[in-house]
Amino acid sequence: MSGTAVKRQAAPGVRVGRVSFVWRPWMVLAVLLLAAAAFLVFCLSIGTGDFPIALPQVIATIFGRGEQIDEFVIMDLRMPRALVGLIVGVALGVSGAITQSIARNPLASPDVLGITSGASAAAVFLVTASGGAATAVTASLGLSAGALAGGLGTGLLVYLMAWRRGIDGFRLILIGISVSAVMEAITVWLLTRADIRDVAKAQAWLVGSLDERSWSEVWTALWCLLALLAVVAYAAFHLKPMHFGDEIAAGLGVRYGVVRAVLLLCAVLLAGVAVSAAGPVPFVALVAPQAAMRLTRHPTPPMAASGLVGALLLIGSDLVARTALPVSLPVGVVTAAIGGPFLVYLLVRANLRKGI
Repeated sequence: MSGTAVKRQAAPGVRVGRVSFVWRPWMVLAVLLLAAAAFLVFCLSIGTGDFPIALPQVIATIFGRGEQIDEFVIMDLRMPRALVGLIVGVALGVSGAITQSIARNPLASPDVLGITSGASAAAVFLVTASGGAATAVTASLGLSAGALAGGLGTGLLVYLMAWRRGIDGFRLILIGISVSAVMEAITVWLLTRADIRDVAKAQAWLVGSLDERSWSEVWTALWCLLALLAVVAYAAFHLKPMHFGDEIAAGLGVRYGVVRAVLLLCAVLLAGVAVSAAGPVPFVALVAPQAAMRLTRHPTPPMAASGLVGALLLIGSDLVARTALPVSLPVGVVTAAIGGPFLVYLLVRANLRKGI
């Protein structure tokens, strides 16, 4: 009787060679619907502007069957912006899913852990600092590489400070909040000392924007994203046993310390790639994994669904930022308007669970 009950409750498994995984039809359906929704919003985004293009013409142009004027408007003028939004959304969604899975806390995200603040501080330093050193770094590496290095350095600092014979999620978040506050203070200090023209440039970058993106930025961010996603896909198979605790994971032969370090490094690099491409777009990494959990009915943040929700959220927010008001807004303003209430919801929900 009990064996029959176990068989009825167990999800069907699939084995391909030496790789086995659980078949979840609802999750597969949710991922396919999210991918379709992201593609639809992507097409609507590149079809919207001063020269509007109908959705069928946009799809035809993407697949190489559009008219010459449509191809110029879409491929040369609008496609880089939309692709950067897609890449940044996926990177932030997956990065947030990793940090929330490892910390086992829905509040853990690159924003909270100080990664985006560190990247912002490095970028503001390169924009506002005067002198040969900063100018040379900006000329040789670029603002994007400086932001990526700042995010990576801050992430490593938080990880090392939180390490005490392992990583505790609560300690990781507390240290991340502290480091984030320090980095934000450094950013404000740099802005108060800078020239007013440099401050205006830095402030526009700090809000998070997809304006004036080029194909070179698309290819750089895309190759970085694909390389990191390949590592995440391999390491994610070893992450599932860690949800039951380090002792059980060790008993199953998982080197949880190495897996955790590799995934956290990937999360930091994904967030750094996103910040270097579009600036510190807030709350996408926090909202996307939690929304993906609810859509897929999965107990932990799913990587693929989180990336798709992040892309859908960022591209949709950019579309709203360009069309909702007479004046175009940076995409970070819209994501902050969405993410702020969602953060309050998570805090209230956590307090209600604890009976506070």
